[in-house]
Amino acid sequence: QVQLVESGGGSVQAGGSLRLSCAVSGYSASNACVGWFRQAPGKEREGVAFIDVAGKQTYIATVKGRFTISRDNAKNILYLQMNSLKPEDAAMYYCAAGGSRYCVRLRGPDFSYWGQGTQVTVSS
Repeated sequence: QVQLVESGGGSVQAGGSLRLSCAVSGYSASNACVGWFRQAPGKEREGVAFIDVAGKQTYIATVKGRFTISRDNAKNILYLQMNSLKPEDAAMYYCAAGGSRYCVRLRGPDFSYWGQGTQVTVSS
């Protein structure tokens, strides 16, 4: 049984940092595209950051330079380091796994496995 369990969310002031973690079990996170999505109230879910089997990272423009995705293959954990947080980053963040190996397709339906989400709140 595949499980993805996120942690690390919380409330921070604008300019602060958080590191999200996603512990993966029953599936090797190094064998597929894995990444993070977020969804704010009243908005569509959007892909934020992804990492492929070769370690190549992909980011949406609004977080590039502020967020860093990484993966510990030995521990099977996915991370999202978020720096210089802005109020517009506030959302429920979900980790996702099981995408195409080289992150060719990055829509939600392209990923097979999802975590339950962790809330990020950013106050101005």
